[in-house]
Amino acid sequence: MLVVHKYGGTSVGDLDRIENVANRVAKAREAGDDIVVVVSAMSGETNKLIGYAEHFASQPAKKEMDMLLSSGERVTAALLSIALQSKGFDAVAMTGRQAGIVTDDTHTYARIESIDPKAMHDAIEKGKVVVVAGFQGINKDGSVTTLGRGGSDLSAVALAGALKADQCEIYSDVDGIYTTDPRIEPNAKKLDTISYDEMLELSSLGAKVLQNRSVELAKKLGVKLYAKSSFSDNEGTLITEESDNMEEVLVSGVVLDKNQARVTLRGVSDRPGIAAEIFTKLADENINVDMIIQNMGTDGSTNLGFTVPESEIENAKKVMEAFDHDIAGMDYDEKVCKVSVVGVGMKSHSGVAATAFTVLAANNINIQMISTSEIKVSMVIDEKYGELAIRTLHEAYKLDK
Repeated sequence: MLVVHKYGGTSVGDLDRIENVANRVAKAREAGDDIVVVVSAMSGETNKLIGYAEHFASQPAKKEMDMLLSSGERVTAALLSIALQSKGFDAVAMTGRQAGIVTDDTHTYARIESIDPKAMHDAIEKGKVVVVAGFQGINKDGSVTTLGRGGSDLSAVALAGALKADQCEIYSDVDGIYTTDPRIEPNAKKLDTISYDEMLELSSLGAKVLQNRSVELAKKLGVKLYAKSSFSDNEGTLITEESDNMEEVLVSGVVLDKNQARVTLRGVSDRPGIAAEIFTKLADENINVDMIIQNMGTDGSTNLGFTVPESEIENAKKVMEAFDHDIAGMDYDEKVCKVSVVGVGMKSHSGVAATAFTVLAANNINIQMISTSEIKVSMVIDEKYGELAIRTLHEAYKLDK
């Protein structure tokens, strides 16, 4: 069996943890599996390198940043390969370039365009463990590129697809996907399986276990994905195609996202094209707008509300304050959060949203905005009620059972 392992920054955070990873890989190799390992930089290393660059320039050139930041993963790959060799296992470390990963030209947030797995196949056929530096590739000009935060997950899934691996195992400091954050709700349960679509929703809504681009790619390539812990031998959670029995489960999880801010525009001219102008200005500044709500007025104006990541609120304020026509006033609220309920069972069961609204009302929690999809209900509420909302929703949908 050919298996791709991916180890995150906490799993390779220091030399002892790299030794632990080497032992895990050695055990899998002894069991007869062919192994390709993708590694992140040691925890804190990327931030340290960013700090070095910002010592010289507040906005360093992105091409140089890619050259700098990609070094963190190369260090880990080399160290893990050396650790495996010291245990008597034939191992070879590869950069993204050596692994055949070709990306587009978008420095610091590149997209993978193709992978030539020949060098990896050749090494595997010789009985080697291949250790690949994640998060990186090269563009057609031969320049180093990086894939953005969480890009090592993306590297692992893409390599698993290119190698036609039997499965891809993503190792971190948590042993799978839970019905909610166990730090908020101690009765949270680990899921045995979850669909790609549910995992994609959970990742995009604030769950940090898997990067959403990697889940999207796994679905596209049909890669069987496992979320596991590098610190235990628990089975983990399988992320896979949706099946009929998954729809028997009404809700798979509830998730809290505190990185939210609300913008309310008052007295907006009620004319065709005004919303397009506003959201185009925000898009031009790469500000990600999430939920939108519009209240129609009777005096030729309307109120328009939307949410953005809290980290982008200052940029959003600048854009809106520069928009000097058709808006009478603006309000900003950074003390909000988003609570979401996710489950493929919503497709075939009614009343999921009604239950959420009823539970929050019973706890005197006011819902400011609502957004739904086929498998999701998201609600914006006051930040101070976020954890209470998660606990009560978790209990209402019997996710602890």
